[in-house]
Amino acid sequence: MAMTVHCDIVSAEESIFSGLVEHVVAAGTLGDLGIFPGHAPLLTQLKPGPVRIKKQDGQEEIIYVTGGYLEVQPNAVTVLADTAVRAVDLDEAAALEAKKEAEQALANQTAEFEYSRAAAQLAEAAAQLRVLEQLRKQRR
Repeated sequence: MAMTVHCDIVSAEESIFSGLVEHVVAAGTLGDLGIFPGHAPLLTQLKPGPVRIKKQDGQEEIIYVTGGYLEVQPNAVTVLADTAVRAVDLDEAAALEAKKEAEQALANQTAEFEYSRAAAQLAEAAAQLRVLEQLRKQRR
């Protein structure tokens, strides 16, 4: 039996996951992080993207987060997400539309243009599409 650590993934709206995991992989602001049992304590900011967890039973689950924080303590890993959605619940058509709209907003700059907001929307839509692609690869 593999070593495990307790993991909680929560957003402002709900608790998405709580249980024992073999490892967690998340998109930190400085790159991907792999967290295994016994990892050193850590607090880092997350960027929009997938959080992959390998559960105690060996199954892998992917959860999309729009950002937030990941905290590692000796016996627990906690993801405090701005928004968190299971990858299977993501709407690919909506993500493609959001990406298209953000790209158009970036291309058609006007006086009322908010570059940072459009760039953030584009990053979130692209991250959702990456999560959906990972989910498709996982199912193969």
